[in-house]
Amino acid sequence: MTQPPTDNTGTETTGTKTTGTEATGTVVGPLPAARGFASDNQASVHPDVLAALAAVNDGHQPAYGDDAVTARLREVVRRHFGPRAEVFPVFNGTGANVVSLQAMSERWSSVVCPESAHINTDECGAAEKIAGLKLVTVPTPDGKLTPGLVAEYATGFGNIQRREPAVVSITQSTELGTVYTPEETAAVAAAAHERGLTVHMDGARIANAAASLGVPLRALTTDAGVDVLSFGGTKNGLLLGEAIVVLNPDAVRGLAHLRKSSMQLASKMRYVSAQLVALLDGDLWLRNAAHANAMAARLEAAARAVPGVRITQEVRANTVFAILPKDAADRLRKRFPFYTWDEPTGEVRWVCSFDTTAADVDAFAAALAAEMPS
Repeated sequence: MTQPPTDNTGTETTGTKTTGTEATGTVVGPLPAARGFASDNQASVHPDVLAALAAVNDGHQPAYGDDAVTARLREVVRRHFGPRAEVFPVFNGTGANVVSLQAMSERWSSVVCPESAHINTDECGAAEKIAGLKLVTVPTPDGKLTPGLVAEYATGFGNIQRREPAVVSITQSTELGTVYTPEETAAVAAAAHERGLTVHMDGARIANAAASLGVPLRALTTDAGVDVLSFGGTKNGLLLGEAIVVLNPDAVRGLAHLRKSSMQLASKMRYVSAQLVALLDGDLWLRNAAHANAMAARLEAAARAVPGVRITQEVRANTVFAILPKDAADRLRKRFPFYTWDEPTGEVRWVCSFDTTAADVDAFAAALAAEMPS
């Protein structure tokens, strides 16, 4: 992805530093009001999540996950994913993916994943650098693996000259905004398990997939044969924090130690856990995701009505992919930040968030129509 120019995102307003015996520091004033469609990572924090943080910010609690809040999170996660589920909060999605894949493999292993997978395109080689793994990438027009692709690319067993396949990793929803149905996931998982492989799911946007399909989280994971899930929270209203959810404890080894050695063990874990509890204990995860999806559907409909704009992927979650003239995209980006996904084709990506409003979408659509050549 190509990031929009920095001058399109606004600048922070800073206060005045004090001097002498007074405390010094830079005070950040009100942030610019500009809103865009670059990433759900750029959205605000949901007020309920901030309230949850404030609620646990009192007194002392045991560190490193032995606190009462993390104990509550374990109960909530088992309610969603089943009685065998184990949860390991981490700081970010890359950490969740890398720790998971390490625990599911050996240093000589390979991981079969779509070519567009986040672990391949947007994690700076972390799975290879930190975990020492080889990614076997599969070209897919819609970002989804199939049983046939697993059979084709999961090869080299018993060959001392080659990395041996250990894991199949899929993304839900995919990097291209498509979703796996429970049946599609189950078919991929069955093909992997038949070959002795385990199944990892990068669920940075799993809430959006569940909302799109109208199914519970368990239907997309535990019941479909997924062994380990990287559960996403930051893209769905959290300040920071994701979680590794082990659905099949037999599929991992040493995960707790790997989390620590990979610098993903929070000392004050209650503050990560409190956010995840706020998201999962009720229906906040679903409300946030469903709203983001609805805004993406609104944006897709508006963009399709603009002559010269071509939608390139089925819109099932909270992302819209489109092709439009480069000069029009560049002009539009000066008003609403978004990423170019594929420079050669001019394909762009627009992402909606839990705090995207109908007014945001309508203003963007009007600007899109105005910038397109007549």
